[in-house]
Amino acid sequence: MKRLSLHISPCPNDTFAFDALVNRRLAHDFDLAVEYHDIEVLNEGVLRGDADISKISYAVYPLIAEQYRLLDSGSALGRGNGQLLVRRKGETGKIRTVASPGKNTTANALLMRYFPEVEEVHQMLFSDIAAAVERGDVDAGVLIHEGRFVYERRNLELVADLGRLWEQETGLPLPLGAIVAKRELGEEVIAEFEALLAKSVRFAFDNPLLSRDFVKQHAQELEDDVIEKHISLFVNDYTTSLGSEGRAAVERLTNMKGLF
Repeated sequence: MKRLSLHISPCPNDTFAFDALVNRRLAHDFDLAVEYHDIEVLNEGVLRGDADISKISYAVYPLIAEQYRLLDSGSALGRGNGQLLVRRKGETGKIRTVASPGKNTTANALLMRYFPEVEEVHQMLFSDIAAAVERGDVDAGVLIHEGRFVYERRNLELVADLGRLWEQETGLPLPLGAIVAKRELGEEVIAEFEALLAKSVRFAFDNPLLSRDFVKQHAQELEDDVIEKHISLFVNDYTTSLGSEGRAAVERLTNMKGLF
């Protein structure tokens, strides 16, 4: 058995994609020590080299490329799935302060790309952002994960869809999150895990309800409709394999060539 530390997020797209692998619905030779963390905690972890295999924000990859290799499978990447900048309904003043889900996240990178005039960015846990905006702690906030599906239940309105701005600028799908593996594991082990993850994603597509209890164990929002919207938006063909278009999008976002 090959023992590996695997760190992923508790969000439905990750638990859905990894269910068959983690819960051994597929036979494999890996002994996985699995941990679930917020995306910025995962980003900070790979900067320290904590996990053998980890979910990350694509924006942090240039900082860890020497130590970790991107996997072709497992990505959250697509169209119409971008982060949302929201503010309280009826507010019209200049947006000076914004809550962001972490300085190393793709959300933060896009905020800086499209709203460079913002004066202060407050980093906080993604699930706390909507409430902070509603209370008036900040002028606006960037919502990711389940938050983008439920903000209209609060006294919030959309300022900008950052993913739409990216698509308008580049014509490419938006790379959000990736799976990376330590290069020191060796190409044989990495290739074996990469192929297994692709199988896990395909298994999830073929058996979409088998993972539901596992997904709900970790999800912030437990309503079936929110979970289904989340999975359908963030798990797609690019999750099985990036393909040429997905790879072009990653290289554009990271400003790194020859990644694949």
